[in-house]
Amino acid sequence: MKDGTETGLKAREICDLSLTEVSAGIRGGAFGPVEVTEAVLARMTALEPGLTSYVTITAERALQRAAQAEAELAAGLYRGPLHGVPVAVKDLCETSFAPTTGGMAIHKGNETGRDSTVVTRLEQAGAVMLGKLAMTEGAYSGHHPEMPTPVNPWYAKAWVGSSSSGSGVATAAGLCFGSLGSDTGGSIRFPSSACGITGLKGTWGRVSRHGVFALADSLDHVGPMARSAADCAAMMQVLAGADPADPTTLDAPVPDYLAGLSAPIRGLRIGVDASMIVEGVSAETAEVMRGVIAAYEALGAEIVPISLPFPPETSAHWTVLCAIEVALAHKETYPARKAEYGPYLGGLLAMGQEVTAEEVGAAMQWRLVYNGALSRVMEAVDTVLLPVTAAPLPNLDNALGAPSEGGEDADLGDLLKFTAPADLTGFPALTMPGGFDRRGAPIGFQIMGKALSEGLLLRAGHAFQSVTDWHTRRPDLTPFL
Repeated sequence: MKDGTETGLKAREICDLSLTEVSAGIRGGAFGPVEVTEAVLARMTALEPGLTSYVTITAERALQRAAQAEAELAAGLYRGPLHGVPVAVKDLCETSFAPTTGGMAIHKGNETGRDSTVVTRLEQAGAVMLGKLAMTEGAYSGHHPEMPTPVNPWYAKAWVGSSSSGSGVATAAGLCFGSLGSDTGGSIRFPSSACGITGLKGTWGRVSRHGVFALADSLDHVGPMARSAADCAAMMQVLAGADPADPTTLDAPVPDYLAGLSAPIRGLRIGVDASMIVEGVSAETAEVMRGVIAAYEALGAEIVPISLPFPPETSAHWTVLCAIEVALAHKETYPARKAEYGPYLGGLLAMGQEVTAEEVGAAMQWRLVYNGALSRVMEAVDTVLLPVTAAPLPNLDNALGAPSEGGEDADLGDLLKFTAPADLTGFPALTMPGGFDRRGAPIGFQIMGKALSEGLLLRAGHAFQSVTDWHTRRPDLTPFL
């Protein structure tokens, strides 16, 4: 019998592992699903009051699922790398076993009685579902005043990113080994960058949106958030693929993402617009981008100079398109329950109701031309290297307001500049940690690829993480105990 000190130490060590490391430990018999789940739940008990990353924790059900996974593994049934691994989902993914609020006070206690396709696929793969993760209201930019606002485990005053904030915090703090986020303007990539983790926004239609609350259907993506590219590959293997319940999903074969991770990237053509992503960003962001470029050059990738068509009107057109689709998604409750909405989503809905047909038509036509222009640039390269934001993180939940204590480097300028392009085009993008700012808050970067190039992005991400250690660093959680 181990004493409490040794058991506690092992529990902490388990929680600091990556998803694929936990998976290997479970399959190799180093620990079982029940022990792993108990370790994560114990960490939640200690840290969740200070981090508030969850809306709902389904501890009893998680332990039952962990016991089921343990019995299946003992009987020789292996469902794959997620079998017995604790994960959690953003609270816009419907679940039959817990309410789905979408970060909205008007949906507290909302029981839909069904599982979204992504939840079904995770559970069929043997994943242990821990609960529902906090998020901004309706998956837009700000948290509703009556709903939890997650706290960045690296630097409590820093923004956690919109809108998959709980997913970023819980994954970074070891309160799950992988999570689901959604991305309409950058909401997988912002919190992944802010919390020092890895996040994959796949090609539009690569992952089913059936049973997932919509922000803006033509821009929405669902994808994995975890600690490494390998972790995201393991999750994407389960999530990707056509879904009869979602006719917008792509009917394209799903490659073996994990099997292709270790292939070399020598000769990979990475597009770099140095005037925009190095010279046109803050000093700290530029330092990260130069380090990323150097790492890829050392790996044998070819850095190809490009000129990115990122016009200043991109965010304005994105906002018009998002606003009109949000208004459609909320037509049953807005303006009928207008007073119950928070200021961020409420403001967007008001705009969506006022936007003219001419403005919508202009934005749609602009999007067609823009997508064509960016596609032309992508023809000359395999991937494009981008920052996530132009400067270090602003204060918590203040990304749309005044600069934070970070000084001039904290002025994010056009927040959507580097993220909206992949949502407008539907191109896949992988975000990874690449350094820290002067306050100790993470700085991430992203690589964007052509449609259905998730396997290539994951391979390029894994290569970078094989020669760097940013993804292995863990936040000091002592202040939250």
